[in-house]
Formats: sequence, C-alpha cells, structure tokens
Amino acid sequence: MTAGTQTLPLSPDELLSTTRAVRKRLDLDRTVPEAVIRECLEIALQAPTGSNAQGWHFVVVTDEAKRAALADIYRRAFAMYPDMPFSAHNVHKDDPSMTGIQARIVSSAEYLAENLHRVPAMLIPCVAGRVDAVPPPLGTLAQASIYGSILPAVWSFMLAARARGLGTCWTTLHLWFEEEAAQLLGIPYAEITQCALIPVAYTKGTDFKPGPRKPLDGILHIDRW
Repeated sequence: MTAGTQTLPLSPDELLSTTRAVRKRLDLDRTVPEAVIRECLEIALQAPTGSNAQGWHFVVVTDEAKRAALADIYRRAFAMYPDMPFSAHNVHKDDPSMTGIQARIVSSAEYLAENLHRVPAMLIPCVAGRVDAVPPPLGTLAQASIYGSILPAVWSFMLAARARGLGTCWTTLHLWFEEEAAQLLGIPYAEITQCALIPVAYTKGTDFKPGPRKPLDGILHIDRW
C-alpha cells in the first residue's frame, strides 16, 4: 500500500456487496492521482489468470482530448443502445416489478453517456489475443479462457478502487468501434482485445448499499438444471 493511502472501514462482505456501478455519484471535478490508480492495479495483478499467462494490459487515459474522443465514440454507440434487445431499456420488459428499477438505470446510463468526457480517468483493460474468428466449439472455450484471464483482475481493481473512495462502472459500448478506439490509443488491434471502458472517479459520499436483486432460489440449480 502506498504511504498515506487510506481505505474505507469496510468488512470483506460489505466491500463485495456495496461495490456498485457508479454513474451519477462520480465526482467529475476531482482529479484522481495516478499513484492511487497504480495502487489499485498492483492489487489487480494478484488476480488469477488462465494458465498463469498474465496477458493483461491496462490503458489508463487521463488526457483531456483522448477522453473526449473516447466519449464521442461511446456516445455514437449509446445512440443505438436503446434498440438493442439486451439494453437496460428492454431487459425485464415483461416484468412490471422491474419497471422502476430499470427506469433509474436508464437515467443513470444516460447521465454517464452525456458526461463521460468529464470523468477524470478511464481504464481500458485489455488482454493478449483475439477470439473473433475462432469457430465453435473452440470459440466458446477460447472466449471463456481469454475473458476469464482479465475479468477477475478488473473486478479486483474495482474492489480496490471502492475501498479507496473511488467509483467505477463497467461499460462496453465503445467496443462497437473497438478498432477506432485502438487507433486513438495506439493499441495493436490485431493482437490485443479491449474488454471494457471503466470510468474512474472519486465518489460523492462513500455510503453505498447492496443493489436490489431477485431471490437466489429462482436461479440456483444443484446437481441439475
């Protein structure tokens, strides 16, 4: 831990259950020191990785012009997002009990899209290799392996960030234009897969609660489906 860094007094269970997707409560006017991001990434590097390949890469973007360009790419994809069947606008569409929750998520997502350029830091986690052209059934195995080698590290980063008063949010819409983003940031597109775009900022307040979730019994399967 870097000297002087303070962490919130959260138990492991509190940390795991209150690390939310933060959008409206990101402090867009407060700088995030590079040292704090590096500290979170040092923790992320302790995550498991397939075959111990450690093929991860992390692009931290703080340059104002590049943040603005990435935000423009994101907004182009976000304009098409409401029509996607898996969008927050459309999932749970047939479940009236979810209407209010989804409306809040849509509002939050719209706020982030409008203000993404103001986020002080962005993290783009990447992993070596591409699985775009791998046919099934190896394609499924390849995707599970490659994403399984980066997602645990990103979640560790997000947990470490939460512990330090930072908010994060997993976004993927910029991947619609992944090659364009790669050119902007000098990422070798043919060899490296971008996995997300994570806004990083201090939060307005640090008190977060567990999110509303459907009961475990409806999704738990023991020994068979």
